[in-house]
Order: sequence, then C-alpha cells, then structure tokens
Amino acid sequence: MKHTDICDLKRDYDKLIGSEVTLCGWIKTMRNSKQICFIEINDGTSLSNVQIVIDKENFEDTYGVLKQIVGASLKVSGLIVASPGSKQPFEVAAKQIEVLGSAPADYPLQKKAHSLEYLRTIPHLRVRTNTFNAMFRLRSQLAYAVHDFFRANNFVYVHTPIITGSDCEGAGEVFNVTVHNYGDVFASQEEYDATDFFRRKSGLTVSGQLEGETMAMGLGKIYTFGPTFRAENSFTPKHAAEFWMIEPEVAFADLNDIIDLAQRMIKYITNHCLATCSDELVFFRDFFEKGLLDKLDTVANSEYAVCDYTEAITLLEKADRKFDYPVSWGLDLQTEHERYLTEEIFKRPTFVVNYPKEIKSFYMKQNPDGKTVAASDLLVPGIGEIIGGSQREDDYGKLIEVMQSRGMNLDDYKYYLDLRKYGSAPHSGYGLGFDRMLMYITGIGNIRDTIPYPRTTGSLL
Repeated sequence: MKHTDICDLKRDYDKLIGSEVTLCGWIKTMRNSKQICFIEINDGTSLSNVQIVIDKENFEDTYGVLKQIVGASLKVSGLIVASPGSKQPFEVAAKQIEVLGSAPADYPLQKKAHSLEYLRTIPHLRVRTNTFNAMFRLRSQLAYAVHDFFRANNFVYVHTPIITGSDCEGAGEVFNVTVHNYGDVFASQEEYDATDFFRRKSGLTVSGQLEGETMAMGLGKIYTFGPTFRAENSFTPKHAAEFWMIEPEVAFADLNDIIDLAQRMIKYITNHCLATCSDELVFFRDFFEKGLLDKLDTVANSEYAVCDYTEAITLLEKADRKFDYPVSWGLDLQTEHERYLTEEIFKRPTFVVNYPKEIKSFYMKQNPDGKTVAASDLLVPGIGEIIGGSQREDDYGKLIEVMQSRGMNLDDYKYYLDLRKYGSAPHSGYGLGFDRMLMYITGIGNIRDTIPYPRTTGSLL
C-alpha cells in the first residue's frame, strides 16, 4: 500500500508542513482526553515515533481506532502540521485512520519497561521495542560498512561452505552433520562415516578461514562474512552457538600488514556508525553506557597500542591486583587480563602479538625463536578480544610437523597442504566476531541481545 516512511518524513518534514501524508505503523502510546486523542506510531524505519492527533469532534471513527491499544497496526492519512509542543517539531492531524491489525489485551509489550532477560523469551516480538529496533538497524549499517571497507580496498567477497570436513580451530567443538537416524547400529565408526551422506565425518563450519586461504591464493585479497558454529556448552555473555564472523585473507602479507588492515577496518566501520546511526548511538549512550560516544571517538581516532605477549605477562604479574585466573608465561590470557591491559595499562585498543605456539592454532607461522607464533589478538576496553589473527604457516614441512604433533589426520587437510606445495606464498588473515563488535559499539553486555534469534545452550526458538 502506498505510504511514506517515517524516516523520510522526519528528514523532510520542514518542507512538507501543510501537506497531506499517509503513514503506516504500530501504536506505541495512546493518550485519550475528552476532545483529543494522541497516538504515537512507529513503522520501524526510525527510532522516533510520529504523533497522530485525533480531534474526536470532527473524526468519524469508522474502524474503532479509539478502542485500540498498544501494538495495533494502523494506516493513517492526515495533514502535517507544526506541533505546539516541545517534544516533536511536527505532528499529523488525522483525517482517516484504518485499523490494519488489532492487538489483544495480552499483547506482551504493553507500555512499560521490560528486562532484556524477559525480551529474550520473545525474540519474535522484541524487535518492536526501542532497544532492539535500534540494535538491528545498527547491525544492518555495521554490516554495510564492512562490505564497503573491503570493496574499497580491492577485496573479493567469497562464500565459503557451511558444511565442512575439517575443524579449523582443532578444538573439536563441531556440530556434526549426519543423515543417520538415532538408534542406527553400525559395526564401527568407519562404517558409520562411510555410509553417511558425504561418506566421511562432516559438521557445521567453525570458521571459513581454511577455505578462504585457498581463495586468497588465487584472488590475492578476499574476505568472508557469514555464520559460524561452535558446540561450546558455554553460558557466558560473550558466547553463542551460532554467530557471524568477518574473515579476510591476504596473499603476500605478514603479521604487520594484517595488524594495519585490522586497525583501519575497525576505525572505518566505527566512523561509519557514528556518521549514520547517531540516533541509535545516543539511545544506547542514554540507556546502556554513559561514556559510549567518547569511547567510540577514541576507537575511531586513536593509534592502537601493540604489546608483545611476553611483555603483557610481565605487566600482569606486576599488577597491583589479584586476578581470578593465574598469570604466567605459556597460559592464555583471560578476559580479566585483557581488560586490565586495555583499561588500566594502555587505555585504548591494544594488539597483543607473538603468543606461545602451544596455545595457538596449528596453522600459525612459527617465529624464529621456536617458542612463539606470529599471532595477534586485538583487545578492546570493556570486552577483551574481538579479533584473532596471524600470519599463516607457509612452509610445507613445518606445517606437517605441527599437524602430526597434534595428532591431526593429514588426509582431511590435503587440500590445505597443497597450498604449500604449489607456489606457496606468505599470507595472513584474521577473524572479527561481528556480534562482539556490536556489543562494543552499542554498550550492550550480552551477545544474545545483538543477534535476532540467538542460539545458545538450551535455547532454540
């Protein structure tokens, strides 16, 4: 049906005073007096509502509008007029209103505050609240900025498979894919795999990196942006079973190149959100993180720190506080360590580089010291790690040696090893957790509130 989007009306209203307009939207608030009824509607294209004014004396309520409640959907035709009140610059004097869909008295989102925990139980409706209206509009803009950045830097967007036969991270946290029925009996695991759909063990991807590397060896600069899956039985606010990853891979690039790329990308997408999502960011500042805009300005305009892992351990050991998790060389950094480094020591986003090889993935390039790998994690205040990257091991013999030492089946990775046999070249890449980046940009404290339909342990709606 023909109507004007509220976002367009907001932008051009000063030129349209005195004009007629047709709007569609859901009732957000409704106030009745003896002569006048005030209804605020929202169509989802803007965080702001539009006030509809009904003069009861001159309004023929054919559709029973005055009996509706919050949640009902309306089609409103009327005159755009300057508002005498200070809350909004204009309002619509209704001439005709059609009820498109009523809402019963048990509509779950009546005009009152709802906790984020409660809203997670109704993900199909929570997008109608201001919080999630703002979140998912900002999510869209952030995704657009990611694609825009890589396109401007000569990257090719590639689609890597969702179903895979390899575990990129080697942690075994893979959702298995099978056509076998529960209770089917097989003589062995080998028979089970051989009679399955792909004739081998398969699962949902934990990362598009390995396939992305193969594409970079022909296209030079590629990135993937898609869903990934981890069967982690985790209840932390930073983990979900299904989440989105941005994974660039660059041929003829070392660790320093990829650190520079990551910093430029974070700055670009942050600046894009500051420029295009001001209403949403002000909302998140007012209701979730008071210093949000100052924080994002620092991210967009400061030079990030770079700290060697060994130096980071020394700084943590000298810290005048007791950590819940121990600190010593050879152990991975926990969130509390990452936040201390970024919030107390460097006070800005920080790359930690050159981690011990035992705590990092098999594909990372070994440093000349034989103890560390050319890896880098970007840590940010308030969250901790949001990017993990490395220079990839391009030496065929060294890669086989590491894989064998970890008990990996080389046959499963033949295609990956071929990259090192046929014209091997230095290359590097990283992964950015898109949903964690949204947590950081909005100040929202739980990843479940950045994803339209979060998939976590025991939760599947």
